[in-house]
Amino acid sequence: MSQTTNIYRTAESVSPKHPDKICDQISDAILDAHLAEDPFARVAVDVSGGHGTVFITGEVTSKATSVNISAIVQRLAGEVELIERLEAQSPEIAQGVDTGGAGDQGIMVGYATSETPELLPLEYVLARRLNQYIFAIWPYDGKTQVTTIDGGVLVIVASFQHASQAELTQLVHEWFAQEPLARQHENGLTIHANPAGDWEVGGFDADAGLTGRKLAVDNYGPRVPLGGGAFSGKDALKVDRSGAYIARTIATDYLKARQANEVYVYLAYAIGYPQPVEATVIIDGVQEQVSGYDLTPEGIIQALDLRKPGFEARARYGHF
Repeated sequence: MSQTTNIYRTAESVSPKHPDKICDQISDAILDAHLAEDPFARVAVDVSGGHGTVFITGEVTSKATSVNISAIVQRLAGEVELIERLEAQSPEIAQGVDTGGAGDQGIMVGYATSETPELLPLEYVLARRLNQYIFAIWPYDGKTQVTTIDGGVLVIVASFQHASQAELTQLVHEWFAQEPLARQHENGLTIHANPAGDWEVGGFDADAGLTGRKLAVDNYGPRVPLGGGAFSGKDALKVDRSGAYIARTIATDYLKARQANEVYVYLAYAIGYPQPVEATVIIDGVQEQVSGYDLTPEGIIQALDLRKPGFEARARYGHF
């Protein structure tokens, strides 16, 4: 007799006009602007915004001379008051990085699964694809959320600024009908469109945002553990970012090479030291040491070509 597993999975996605995502994009746009002039710039920029004001703080050591932060903020956040507090990188941090060491301690988790073409969790991919579908029509603040049982879609939540419940419900049905990965659960499909009611006020006018507050969206959804560090606004010497990127690369490499179903990669670093203190991979539940990769910060940067601009785009819909 077959056994029903009833494994629930839920993940969400937020649109590029969500307040937190606006802050992520501003942070990474500032990073891109510095890298365009100085590939060796050291950047760690955080942004907080809301209700007519954007506050930018952090550390930047760069030879770039024409970075226009005000123009970046205006492009992504509109006409707001700008408060800027940026300083050079701390010399105590710099002395560890100058010798090739990691810019901070930290833990990074990489992941890959065979259940989707993107090698990402199904519920995460569905939430993101739905968000992108709706955002193409309603390019405003919004969120989507998908709950599955054993891979079948049970519940969809969609909340978007300026869209009515009827319009959103229709869009979800249209997306579901043409989405190849979407399979309705045998218990049926429930759609919650703007469940708190239709809304017109969104973005920074409705809520505050902060760089790095959507970590599960930036990574793999809540199914996969988080290392803890945010990505946006950080140059690749910060292993929070570069270590997470190489961990994802290693996970996909092992998944394909071993024809595995699921791979986790764990890296951990100490500030000022180039080699990780942990580099392990779990392939379908069996752990071994990672081998065949240069996991120093410089080695990762070279392997993934991380000294050129292009990070703002990653801040919109997840980094993997």
